[in-house]
Amino acid sequence: MSYLTRGDEVEKNLYEALERSQRLGFLGDWPIPEVVEHARAFVAALDGVTGSVIDLGAGGGVPGLVVATDRPDLQLTLLDRRTKRTDFLEQMVRRLDLDRHTTVMAADVSDAIQAGYVDFDCAIARGFGPPEFTLRAAVGCVRPGGVIVISEPPSEDRWDPELLNELDVFKTPSDQRVVRFTVGTRAE
Repeated sequence: MSYLTRGDEVEKNLYEALERSQRLGFLGDWPIPEVVEHARAFVAALDGVTGSVIDLGAGGGVPGLVVATDRPDLQLTLLDRRTKRTDFLEQMVRRLDLDRHTTVMAADVSDAIQAGYVDFDCAIARGFGPPEFTLRAAVGCVRPGGVIVISEPPSEDRWDPELLNELDVFKTPSDQRVVRFTVGTRAE
């Protein structure tokens, strides 16, 4: 007989999914509790966000699976160009019973944008690529007025003010582990 509550069971299943992702080489070797804690910085940065969210380079499921678990009110798209990873993510989405509000897509971000996967309310990214590439890709996916949340290194401001101006994005207060941007009305 199990004495786990629904919340405990959900958390246990999430940890097991991320441990499996780690064993398959889709996540680094950080302890899973630290991985989940870091992903929850994304959840906190999504305060006030409603509607649709795209996780760019969803890979091993972080932060996407954590966000999908903690925020079932959001419609999440987990995007990764590697089918081995998207196959894994599809299995985990079903296993975690997230498929009512989470979809998985195997595509390069530029192909997804060309195919019309744009106008999301928010884009999130962890370890997706160099700062300029990540921010440009996210802006291409998010509607004007939307939000972008990107993982930050521990002690560095890597966002060129000229790039932010060019892309019409504005840094907004957030947890030090992530940076939150709001997309202005000039963004395309």
